[in-house]
Amino acid sequence: MITQKKTARPASFLALVQALRARHHCGWGLAALILTLLALSLLAGANFEVVPRIYVAGQVADSDVIADRDLLVEDTQATKARRKQVLFLQPPVYDLSLEPYVAFQNRIVEVLRSINNGVDYRTQAGPLQRLADELTPPVADEVLPELAQPQVQEYLLKILLPSIREHMAEGLVGDIRSARVGRSGVIIRNLDNNTEMLRPEISNLPDVQSFLAEISSVIRQVPTLNPQSRRAINILLSATMPASLTLNRESTQKRGNAVMGMVEPVYYQILKGELLLRKGERVSREQQIKLQTLYKSASDPMHWCAAAGTFICALLLAVGFFVAPSGKPGTPLRCKDMLLISLVLLLFSAGAKIVYVLGLRMDSVTFLKTLSLGFPVAGAVGLVAMVFAARRYCTMGLLLSFFTMLMFQEGFYYFLYQFLGGMLATWLVTNAQSRQDVVWSVIPLTIGQSLIWLGTALLSQTVPAELPMQLAAVAINSLLSLILLFAVSPVLELSFGYSTRFRLMELMSLEQPLMQELMVTVPGTYHHSLVVSNMVEAGAKAIGANSLLCKVAALYHDVGKLSYPEYFIENQFGGPNKHDKLAPSMSALILLSHVKKGTELAERYKLGQDIADIISQHHGTRLIRFFYQKALNMGEKPRESDYSYVGPRPQTKEAAILMLADSVEASSRTLTDPTPARIKSHIDTIIKGIFSEGQLDESELTFKDLHYLSENFQRILTGIFHQRIAYPDAKIRDVAKAAGRPEGRAEGKGGQPATSAAAPAGQTRQHSRASADSVASGSLSGGPVAADAGRVAEAPGALPAAAGEHAPGLREAPDAAGMPTAEKPAVTDTTEEDGPVAGISRNGPSGNGTR
Repeated sequence: MITQKKTARPASFLALVQALRARHHCGWGLAALILTLLALSLLAGANFEVVPRIYVAGQVADSDVIADRDLLVEDTQATKARRKQVLFLQPPVYDLSLEPYVAFQNRIVEVLRSINNGVDYRTQAGPLQRLADELTPPVADEVLPELAQPQVQEYLLKILLPSIREHMAEGLVGDIRSARVGRSGVIIRNLDNNTEMLRPEISNLPDVQSFLAEISSVIRQVPTLNPQSRRAINILLSATMPASLTLNRESTQKRGNAVMGMVEPVYYQILKGELLLRKGERVSREQQIKLQTLYKSASDPMHWCAAAGTFICALLLAVGFFVAPSGKPGTPLRCKDMLLISLVLLLFSAGAKIVYVLGLRMDSVTFLKTLSLGFPVAGAVGLVAMVFAARRYCTMGLLLSFFTMLMFQEGFYYFLYQFLGGMLATWLVTNAQSRQDVVWSVIPLTIGQSLIWLGTALLSQTVPAELPMQLAAVAINSLLSLILLFAVSPVLELSFGYSTRFRLMELMSLEQPLMQELMVTVPGTYHHSLVVSNMVEAGAKAIGANSLLCKVAALYHDVGKLSYPEYFIENQFGGPNKHDKLAPSMSALILLSHVKKGTELAERYKLGQDIADIISQHHGTRLIRFFYQKALNMGEKPRESDYSYVGPRPQTKEAAILMLADSVEASSRTLTDPTPARIKSHIDTIIKGIFSEGQLDESELTFKDLHYLSENFQRILTGIFHQRIAYPDAKIRDVAKAAGRPEGRAEGKGGQPATSAAAPAGQTRQHSRASADSVASGSLSGGPVAADAGRVAEAPGALPAAAGEHAPGLREAPDAAGMPTAEKPAVTDTTEEDGPVAGISRNGPSGNGTR
């Protein structure tokens, strides 16, 4: 599709999934991928480990116990010390209230009232008796009469009690020596107005004893009181004076517990492979705690949180299969693509889990680490790189490295080691030109992965002592990856119908039976395919498409012409045009059949589904306009559908590139005086015409891609149609005499016979040939050919061929049957060795055209 920028709109997750399904045509394939990610996430969270034996402190161990994972064990002593320190810093809570003063005041008033009423404390119960009991009878007999004096009562009630109230409102501590004071001060909670305040200390507040001493000194200065009265007041206050500031132990403890609960436990780490208990050793309390922690971690059969987190991360990584960073959508994924991705993920990730569980039975962490380093993730990623583009095999590398890291319970550095190793393998595979190159790639892959492993080990600052063993595991990883590529690639070709790089490189060989038949039976078509293959390869590299697939598909795209080779002009070599005797409908039927025949041959010779699809799409649904117009001129009423290819239109970039290159190369053969400017104008006209017909709507090509394709097509064709200065006749004769050959048969370039010079001087002689689907049409032209810069020669009386139309009038040079004999294109057996495409060139002003 010719993509254009659109305004981004917010969409729901369901709408995004529906859009992916609609675009990638992978409904059940997408469901298979999501289910695979879910299954692997559950597998990563599952616990298949052997539960260790628990020893009690004091027992003697009968076997070594080694930690099979990194663990955090709580240091109870350190945690207790930290909590005790935090509790010590927590300020105690004191309650400040005047309720004790109110009770104190009421008691004093009741005692004085009882004295005034003449109550005998010895016989009558009440406040006075309780006071006497506290003072003891001898003291009571001495104090109570003094309290009955009016001046004593007046001083107590009107002067002393209000003063005591003021001091108690500020805070009066019971005993300052036993008061708790934290390093952060004390919290004073006023119960009367529900407020709190933090005081740095309470040592400046008076306690009951110091306050009584202060009152005693004040009383001594009162002149209305005699010594006995003063003593009575002091004894009364000492027996009844309360504290207004009291420690709230419950609130202090509650707040202390809350603060201690906020203190994080102190942990120390047990590293994977650490020896926790040696055989024959007596188990200590600390070792018992370690073993209990290990047991608790291993006894849980499923870590649900870990599984959920794994699934979310895997889904986010899998978005890379569908979203391109550059904004280009790329080739849509098919159901079989999603199935292959799911199978590779499932088999390798589950295989990693199986290897890990089996390694646990060996009871050796070192051996388990060695197994994880030897697991061939690089081979799996390289396998995917053989059939997918870079963006998708990079995403596969991320997912496989992520899952194997979880299955082996390793860390980030292991993920980095596997991912970078996978990227190195893909680079070697995608740049290999033969299977032999892949075989030799085991050496740079081993060296590269060893350096990656060493770099991650240094980065983690844990270079192991078992260095030789782990380096050997890395080498085994590279070897297994290589074996995996060779073992599984045929399965991809046969089971899924993919054209892997290995298969595509084999199909390029001239020893292929179908290629041999092309060269022998339809040499004109073969040379046309050679030129187109060079064009599509250059174009595909420019826009990031699969250049190898494009090149091989171009070599085989016209194999359907093997069924009727003589009906295509490039294979007639100046002979009679068989279409002169056929009805237009029959001629069109022959042209249309070569696509179907080509697809059948691709299946018979097992070229691969990708190449078969490109063969069926390289003409799209284009109209064979020449024979359609011929039928109209004969008075018929033809249907366009009878003269159009059945398609489908190009579904991939590769098929679209081939359609453009096929039309451009074939129609360029009708150009006279093909200068670079005319070639460029002609290419742009052809591409514009094909685009206007809507043939590229389903191909994912962008306008920028078309621009790059046009530039590269021009570069190739300009090299093919470069001009040369022909030898003058006199010089040819001199060369012939010097070589001892008859005149007129001077040797051409490369030892081939030179072209005959019988053509009139100054006449341009060019070999004219048509594209993969063109036929001889000269007998229908009815007159000489008119060609102009950037336009294709048309037969007089026929419908003018629009730019890019697929018809003999567009893609073919006018047939020799419509020209005078002297103007027929010359076909010779000489070749230009230094042309950009072997076997094809174009001569200069002298007219000695060679091919």
